[in-house]
Amino acid sequence: MQAAVLRGTQNGYDLVLKQSASLDQILVDLKALLENLKVDPQALASSKVSLDVLTEDRILTADERTRIEQLVANYPRFEIHKISANVMTIDDALQLKERDNVHLLSKIIRNGQEVNMKGDILFLGTIHEGGKLVTTGNIFSMGDVMGILQAGYPDDESKLIMGNLQSAQQVRIAEQFDIIEPDQLTDSGQTIAYVNDLHVLSYGKLGQLKKINPKLYNQIGGI
Repeated sequence: MQAAVLRGTQNGYDLVLKQSASLDQILVDLKALLENLKVDPQALASSKVSLDVLTEDRILTADERTRIEQLVANYPRFEIHKISANVMTIDDALQLKERDNVHLLSKIIRNGQEVNMKGDILFLGTIHEGGKLVTTGNIFSMGDVMGILQAGYPDDESKLIMGNLQSAQQVRIAEQFDIIEPDQLTDSGQTIAYVNDLHVLSYGKLGQLKKINPKLYNQIGGI
């Protein structure tokens, strides 16, 4: 399997760096890819190629980013537009809060308590089993959730819930809900709960946000 794969999109080109590969292997395969494209100028549609680098579930260190950027810089035909992962970091969340008037909530919601809010919520607290967080907007959870999350209250099915939902008791979007069974979801902070075109509550990954909710993807700058 190639550790560096180039694929065309409607907006240009994505350079996918496989998370299962070591950085050294990525650099070897990336250099080979760029060398092949260098000697075959007809392989790509444009003479100047802007790359969106996707690192799947891997968050690169500053040194790793620099090594990749330096390698690409050796090939003047190519430039890196952005480097992104399918994972929301604390920095991403804080940028999201600054961009879009997201309300920050950091508290403990205990059994029997219900917190009702309006708008989008960045949740950094803890919800115990039997506790409930309800909002009219989206919920971006980076906290510990053992209770209930409800977005889009009372009837807005366009909203979503993003975060680690594995331990949640229940998720609700508008009037659609799901009781989370053991081992139903993976232990991942990149899970997205949303209502699909059939009005059924479904699950996806952060990397699929552009497809799931293009409007929100554009609002938050294509995390």
